[in-house]
Amino acid sequence: MFDRLREDIRSIRERDPAAQSWWEVVTCYPGLHAIWAHRVSHWLWTHGFKWLARLNSHFARWLTGIEIHPGARIGRRVFIDHGLGVVIGETAEVGDDCTIYQGVTLGGTSLTRGVKRHPTLGRNVVVGAGAKVLGPFTVGDGANIGSNAVVVRAVPEGATAVGIPARIVGIDAQRKTEFHAYGITDEGMSDPVAKAIAKILEHVQAQDEQITRMCKIVRELDSRMPELELGRLELPDFCKGEAEADRRAPNAGSADRRHTDGRTALD
Repeated sequence: MFDRLREDIRSIRERDPAAQSWWEVVTCYPGLHAIWAHRVSHWLWTHGFKWLARLNSHFARWLTGIEIHPGARIGRRVFIDHGLGVVIGETAEVGDDCTIYQGVTLGGTSLTRGVKRHPTLGRNVVVGAGAKVLGPFTVGDGANIGSNAVVVRAVPEGATAVGIPARIVGIDAQRKTEFHAYGITDEGMSDPVAKAIAKILEHVQAQDEQITRMCKIVRELDSRMPELELGRLELPDFCKGEAEADRRAPNAGSADRRHTDGRTALD
């Protein structure tokens, strides 16, 4: 038992740079108190003392602002950071080493008794502040749920899900054991709309350059061909950051090589 308590404290100190000492963690972290109280409630629940289990979880909710149903299954080294407003439903399952921030709901979408109604989080999942994970599906190991996302379908291992309803913006199964505070990753910080517009405008610009070169070649063959000079398209300000990020990406060179190869052939 004491080993479990020590690893709970150690895991919080590893993931929260604001934690100054083990004594501070033990006395001032409501997420830790909620987890410890839930272990008592869950033992009472599974041994048939369901009213006592609910009463104990009610007192824990009053003390910590975190509501965990006694029937929920919580793994080892789970860290509920800040924690106020967290709700974890009866059939929810939370894997080892997960991190859950304030305002998170692991909720059910069915009113049928006796069935799985709440989500299952794999190992090392990070759920950002205010996120809602709703339904009896699985969030894979190492997944990141962005703040305020509303997740209503399964999330693959190592994926990052953002938005309402949540969409997958990146998958990196090789890094699924890496911790991302608040579920923020490089993929999750990108704006998919701005990225799409930047791609379209870059493609249009490349086409314009190709057409201009073709017109010059035709004019050399036939002087009746009018000169064509198309102005350069400028990316909107909100797209420029996404375009720069794409250029720095390892696979960004493929599109550039296609444009370059086309120009070489026409030249």
